[in-house]
Amino acid sequence: MNITVIKKKEGRIDRNTGTVINTRLRVTAYCRVSTGDEEQINSYESQKKYYKEKISENSEWSYVDIYADEAITGTLDYKRNNFMRMIQDALQNKFDMILTKSISRFARNTVDTLKYVRMLKEHNIAVFFEEENINTLEMSGEFLLTILSSVAQQESENISTHVKLGLNMKKGRGELVGFNNCLGYEYNAKTNEFTINKDEAEIVKMIFEWYCNGHGANMIANKLTELKIKTPKGKEEWSESTVRRILKNEKYKGDVLQGKTITIDPITHKRIANMGEEDQYYMENHHEAIIDTETFDKVQEIMKQRCGSRATGRRLGNVGRKFTFSNRLRCAFCGEVLSRRSLYSNKKQVNPAWLCMQTAKKGKNYCSDSKVIKESIIEDAFVDAYQLLCNNNQFAVKKFLENMEQALRDNTSKEKIIGLDKQKEEMKQKINKLLDFMVDGTISNEQYQKKKQDYEEKIEKIDKKIEQLQLLIEDDENIERGLDKFKNIFETNTIMECFDADVFDALVDYVIVGGYNEDGQKDQYMLRFICKSQFEISNKEQVTKEYIVKNNSLQNSNSNVVVLDFISKQCFVNFERDDKGIMNKRIVEQIRVRIEMSRG
Repeated sequence: MNITVIKKKEGRIDRNTGTVINTRLRVTAYCRVSTGDEEQINSYESQKKYYKEKISENSEWSYVDIYADEAITGTLDYKRNNFMRMIQDALQNKFDMILTKSISRFARNTVDTLKYVRMLKEHNIAVFFEEENINTLEMSGEFLLTILSSVAQQESENISTHVKLGLNMKKGRGELVGFNNCLGYEYNAKTNEFTINKDEAEIVKMIFEWYCNGHGANMIANKLTELKIKTPKGKEEWSESTVRRILKNEKYKGDVLQGKTITIDPITHKRIANMGEEDQYYMENHHEAIIDTETFDKVQEIMKQRCGSRATGRRLGNVGRKFTFSNRLRCAFCGEVLSRRSLYSNKKQVNPAWLCMQTAKKGKNYCSDSKVIKESIIEDAFVDAYQLLCNNNQFAVKKFLENMEQALRDNTSKEKIIGLDKQKEEMKQKINKLLDFMVDGTISNEQYQKKKQDYEEKIEKIDKKIEQLQLLIEDDENIERGLDKFKNIFETNTIMECFDADVFDALVDYVIVGGYNEDGQKDQYMLRFICKSQFEISNKEQVTKEYIVKNNSLQNSNSNVVVLDFISKQCFVNFERDDKGIMNKRIVEQIRVRIEMSRG
């Protein structure tokens, strides 16, 4: 067996033809500085000049171009526009070699360094790192490159740690670090001072006032969009989250909280909310306030209450107010609340509708009798009921108003809160006495801990009762506003032609969708508006799923006073499956509507 060694060709090889390239080497260079100060800019210009001269002076090299990124971090490749342009040009075979000062100039991320070096190597393009004296086409392996790029990454992490330490020292001295756009304020970076923008400040005051008056963040966002007021970022459409950020921003009461977010990775620069992982710095009376402290604290308390305080199956007061019917519609067949959905017509028109949560979450088999009902049908049925109420039952309306106004006067929620606060203070005093007893040896530490836990549990229960009563008081204020509107409409004989959310909130506690008629037969399209006879009805234990399912038949509703019982003309299109499983279209042109008032 004869073996012949075919010698390698000296020089650069054309990967397409396999021939030796005799032309001069096409060379480019990449340089970068990470900050925009004067010293770094001078270095940036010096690097460009140095590489242009170095390439031009070499007779074996042909100058192509200089790729340079100014004031850009090296840890994120996608943010370096010229670096990415250089990679694209390399893949299009526009040059043969890249000169760069060091691995840290090329990238401070080990993964990126190896990724791009390998990519360029596959296309026969060299990267020459001057400080390390590494030519990626000539090196025998990647071991050295991996080590050196890891060192560069560690350097980046060390710099990040030092920068973070310096920023924390500034925050500790009361200096402001960074500033995002804040509606109502203008910031002077040189003097580090806030000044109030009067026009924008009025918008901020309006947002806080609306929220204190019971409007939700979503409703406020819609109002601001309708008024064509621009967002802090200059957008025309407001979102619920933008309104919430304004309501939570402590800058509006003259304070500054620094350290709200933290960087968890110096390579990706990903930031998350600071939940206590690092120090925060709170500066009081830092600048002139737009919102007084009392109003700001009141808004924070309302937001806290709206997060989910619930009693007897529904959130007290319906303070969320994202939609008028939120937590106000109940399925007659399973007692579950209805959730909002969007129905799309052939004309791509969106129609809001409501569906039983049991059906929405688990499927039709879990509540087969419930139907999707359009929001407009509920609104129109209420308008019809109101008009009949005013035209045919004037005595009943007057009596109803008298009962409601009397309920407002007789409401004892505030007195109950005062009593509960006294109980809470007594519990705290007992805990203090327990500590004295333990110190003087009257009781053991074990007895102290057990008694203390009992008292703390009682305090927690008292806090929950106070929270519920506060929600009821807020609900009373909303109802009083709606009653004034209702009374004005009634006394002036004004016809309410379209749905009014304030009047609905004042009159109706909840709505039962569907039910059974006097013969015990199912009526999936019936609407029963249960009115408020007194304000604590929302807190009664009877208003539960079990209560609604048990009492959804008209035979069982004799505990309520029936104010109205009529047929409302509606156009309701629905689809139902017959016994054979075939889907049939059904048009409902009238629904039964009842207005009932609990006897309390």
